[in-house]
Amino acid sequence: MTLLVRNLARRVPPAAFSFVMATGIISTALNLTGWTVLSAVFLITALGGLVVLAGLSLTRLALYRRDVLADMQNPGRAFGFFTIVAGLDVVAVRLAAGGYPWPAAVLAGMSVPVWLILTYSIPAGFFLRPGNKPEPVRIDGSWLLWVVGTQALAIVTSLAAAASASDFLAGVAVGLWGIGVMLYLILTVLIVHQLVTVRSDPASFSPTYWIVMGATAISVLGAAHILDLPHTLPIVSATAATVTGTGYFLWAVGTWWIPFLVIFGLWRHLIRHVPLRYTTALWSIVFPIGMYSTASITFGTTLGAAFMVDVGRIGTAVAVLTWVGVLLLAAYTAFHPLRQDKDHGSPTGDTRC
Repeated sequence: MTLLVRNLARRVPPAAFSFVMATGIISTALNLTGWTVLSAVFLITALGGLVVLAGLSLTRLALYRRDVLADMQNPGRAFGFFTIVAGLDVVAVRLAAGGYPWPAAVLAGMSVPVWLILTYSIPAGFFLRPGNKPEPVRIDGSWLLWVVGTQALAIVTSLAAAASASDFLAGVAVGLWGIGVMLYLILTVLIVHQLVTVRSDPASFSPTYWIVMGATAISVLGAAHILDLPHTLPIVSATAATVTGTGYFLWAVGTWWIPFLVIFGLWRHLIRHVPLRYTTALWSIVFPIGMYSTASITFGTTLGAAFMVDVGRIGTAVAVLTWVGVLLLAAYTAFHPLRQDKDHGSPTGDTRC
């Protein structure tokens, strides 16, 4: 194994799969809007990123297990591992839509044990911290990746339920969706409370806060897939009204969040003059925009709400432009290394994700 590969593996951040999430969901949005060729390009790019990042992550786990465990105990980095679950499932959904059910099933199946391990090990590690007076844990937008991973799993489970007409799988899908919604409500309350009670600084408004909107969007997409299940299944007929109403409520909340998130970014870069430079966390902006677009089109089609579909089409163009912008910034950073800003510690405080 070359030294380069070892060095790359050691530096892979927990949330590295956010690139796969962002690229995969844009592929889905483009497919829904009729841009099939461009959608295929994004899908191939997402698959390539998935393979490379999986290889580097497994290498890191094998050679630098202590670093991985340290990340899992770090509140600012741990939930980034849920991008593995979401990345696998987002690509699986796109493959299923493209007529490749078996590769989709393999990726979805791989995400299940990862979700189980992360769901119970990371929070349990925080809940059961040693010491009489453990230090308070700082909560940020990356915690909502727990919601994103859970809803991604709910979506692929609903696809499996649709293919098999299984009442059991439908029940699992609806249950996971409900867990994701409750996690969103709990974590968002904690995040907003912290923003209100803790003095704001540039690091407080990192790009990961866009996941506040992305988590609602993937919950809306999950609702759309559940509503597409046969209503002859008992669990679907029993919950359809709740899923429909909650789905639209979450779409409205996600839309409401967007101006706040734009204001946070403008304050950070224009008022507080934090340099705009590439970090993995920037994909946390691209993914929510792509997911919001996909969810708007899919849920709007299910409801027959044309205005939601139109919003999704516009959002798809914005998502593609944002993806290109982040990629160009990454290329610029790679060829023009920027110095660490000593006034703010790490480049943006976002390297944790």
